[in-house]
Amino acid sequence: MGSNGHGVRLPFTDRAEAGRVLAERVAALGLADPVVLALPRGGVPVAHEVAERLGVPFDVLVTRKIGCPGQPELGVGAIAEGGEPVFDADLLRRLGLTERDLDPTTGRERVELARRITAYRGGRALPPLRGRDVVVVDDGLATGGTARAALAAVRAEGARRLVLAVPVGAAQTVWELSSAADDLVVLAAPSSFRAVGQWYQHFDQLTDEDVLTLLHAPHT
Repeated sequence: MGSNGHGVRLPFTDRAEAGRVLAERVAALGLADPVVLALPRGGVPVAHEVAERLGVPFDVLVTRKIGCPGQPELGVGAIAEGGEPVFDADLLRRLGLTERDLDPTTGRERVELARRITAYRGGRALPPLRGRDVVVVDDGLATGGTARAALAAVRAEGARRLVLAVPVGAAQTVWELSSAADDLVVLAAPSSFRAVGQWYQHFDQLTDEDVLTLLHAPHT
């Protein structure tokens, strides 16, 4: 379990600063030949700093939120490349929905997932994950839906040790995800949490071009 934020000053300046602090905590785990995977778009600047500190390249693991019909901002599930959709069963029950009701939405998100995979990696496959230490990085955890789908997909690929690393996350979500990864590195887990962006001074929306620039940036 990672830090609950002792010694971390909030808000972070931006994702890069948060990534540099997070990178030190991840480096302390002593991972063997790690693979760093960012959840785009927001996780990419954070993961760039983690990979730089570890001296390894990084890649993206593309995820998409599955929104509630008529309320697309309300995430009822998520899907990650290489994985099956992961739904919030309790929320679906409260909304009176079944997974089948979400089929049209899931289908549209699969199309967007494929588009982004092509945009970010072209024809390149994910690096091999079986038997390796894998660090999944995002800029924060609100409901944790996309992170949960990402962790399930990486676990299914046979990762040896699975680490979820984020600068900040809602306390309840951090607790709920603690069993989904072997290690959870979280710099701050505030109990009062409205949105990830409230914990950053600068929280610009990123474009596909921003992602590609960081993916292809030379490592020092």
